[in-house]
Amino acid sequence: MSDSEEIAAAAARLIVDEGMDWGPAKQRAARDLGVPRAALPGNDEVEDAVREHIAIFHADTQPAELRALRELAAQWMARLAEFRPHLAGAVWRGTATRLSNVHLQLFCDDGKAAEIALLNRGLNFDVAETTAGRGRPVDMLVLDVPCPALGERVTLCLTILDFDDLRGALKADARGRTERGDLPALQKLLDEET
Repeated sequence: MSDSEEIAAAAARLIVDEGMDWGPAKQRAARDLGVPRAALPGNDEVEDAVREHIAIFHADTQPAELRALRELAAQWMARLAEFRPHLAGAVWRGTATRLSNVHLQLFCDDGKAAEIALLNRGLNFDVAETTAGRGRPVDMLVLDVPCPALGERVTLCLTILDFDDLRGALKADARGRTERGDLPALQKLLDEET
């Protein structure tokens, strides 16, 4: 097994079993294994390792957890329809477990409009910063929301993007998979699961 494959497998365990984000999981796995950071695997390699880890250790629980998170995402996408929400991350890609955050990308004409809408609905949130295309900083609104199907609370992350960013939102990657999907695309996934 190459250094890159070892890191990917160790990172997959951290992502699935501890709920870590991908970047920090890869860095911690490399550090724990004593492998140079130059050997860090790409996200496709980590995603393959995550899928393999789930198939081996979580095949009995992960499908129901994924469905619960996708249904929660669909509810929030409907609530936030005015901001053209798209589901991204592990919940969209099918690798989410109960420890995964739900990531929605909101495409807004005015970045503060989403914050105002949440405040008007009496919702509490924290504001964090994340990076978007080409590493530019963007706001992320972080909410702690109930997920009745899981019987626990989950983290909902709303990344605020410019309306112009919507143009490339559904572009497929090298494997033909999109990085995000809108509500009709998510509903299609949910329909296929039943």
